[in-house]
Amino acid sequence: MRRFIFVTLMVGAGLLAACARVPAPYSGPSVTAIVVQKEARKMYLFHNQKVLKAYDVGLGFSPIGDKKVEGDGKTPEGRYFIDRKNPKSEFHLSLGISYPDASDRYEAALLGKSPGGDIFIHGEARRPVLFKRDWTAGCIAVKNHEIREIYGMVPLRTPIFIQP
Repeated sequence: MRRFIFVTLMVGAGLLAACARVPAPYSGPSVTAIVVQKEARKMYLFHNQKVLKAYDVGLGFSPIGDKKVEGDGKTPEGRYFIDRKNPKSEFHLSLGISYPDASDRYEAALLGKSPGGDIFIHGEARRPVLFKRDWTAGCIAVKNHEIREIYGMVPLRTPIFIQP
């Protein structure tokens, strides 16, 4: 009997931990666009012309300027869209951004380099990065409780406009 209770408690604890990562269902106005203002370190979720939510963000470790090549530490600038969701992200949860597009690949090819890829909006690293605002390899980072909210609100194919 003790073993049964112990196993039941352990399974319950595991389910609670898993649920903490899964966002609650969202039933508000649809998110029709995301706008990131790099200089201000802000991200806005829009429903048509109305701002639904605003977030402070961290960027790539070299945030000024447009991403050109893999490893430059820059966050891309331009119009992309959310193309995937990763519930098992190394960074809590993540939303994939459709970088690189054809133009990004062409620019990198002119330089004889790879444009890189795997750009996401994501949560915090498993090991916290202390005292550093811009710490990603080019992604857009928010707090874990914020990415849970964003993940639940933002559907695939949502346009994202990343501005200088």
